[in-house]
Amino acid sequence: MADPFENEADVDRLSRVLALLGPDGDDADRRSFCSVSASVTAMTGAGILLMGPSGTLASAGSADATSAVIDELQFTFGEGPSIDAHRDGGPVVEPDLAQPDVERWPAFAPRAVRAGVLAVCAFPLVVGAARVGAIHLYRDRTGPLDAEQHADALVLAAVAAREVLGAQSAAARSVDPIGALDNDLALPRLPLVVHQASGMVAVQLGVPVDEALLRIRARAFGEDRAVSGLAADIVARRLRFHDTDDGPSDGTEAT
Repeated sequence: MADPFENEADVDRLSRVLALLGPDGDDADRRSFCSVSASVTAMTGAGILLMGPSGTLASAGSADATSAVIDELQFTFGEGPSIDAHRDGGPVVEPDLAQPDVERWPAFAPRAVRAGVLAVCAFPLVVGAARVGAIHLYRDRTGPLDAEQHADALVLAAVAAREVLGAQSAAARSVDPIGALDNDLALPRLPLVVHQASGMVAVQLGVPVDEALLRIRARAFGEDRAVSGLAADIVARRLRFHDTDDGPSDGTEAT
């Protein structure tokens, strides 16, 4: 995807975004990047989903509860606009999620519509050859992006990508890598309960944590549940995984 900072109009867009974010170091005035993204593009909400080379997903923030639901659904079902944008390296736009011209997200779409998402788009976070995820924008009414919204979204995605890569680089050099990433934009995080559940299932099954997380996601998909909800049951010892199958059993067997 071309660098969006290649002409005067896009430089003006960048200046406007940075001004809305507020001065560096002034946390009291600095607004959430996702909230700014929604405001700049005149959309209802926005969220950022980070993706690693192994396919792992992590939320990096959301403008509102519905944006968080969008990324929770993508994480649970492994499909959606951010995943496609990251994979294909280009924008993904769906102006009518309830009645799309092409049905591409059979698990994600109907659940997102029930949450109030009627139009959604996603733009990959790309710097050079590196892809680190995508930013999604949604609206509670149908309709396509106009040219100005599309251009603004490209600038926002470029800013987000540079911030994420910069934060990851700083974290790699830091004695406190988690602290170095701990800000509204760039902390690649799953809900703490999902991390805890992954560790517990890894011990129960004797598998790596990444594989344990895949087992949890698969079970959540099969039961049509949010990953975080299933993880909460695991952490509370209401559910336990066994090495004889992929699913948890009644928690009374947990130790």
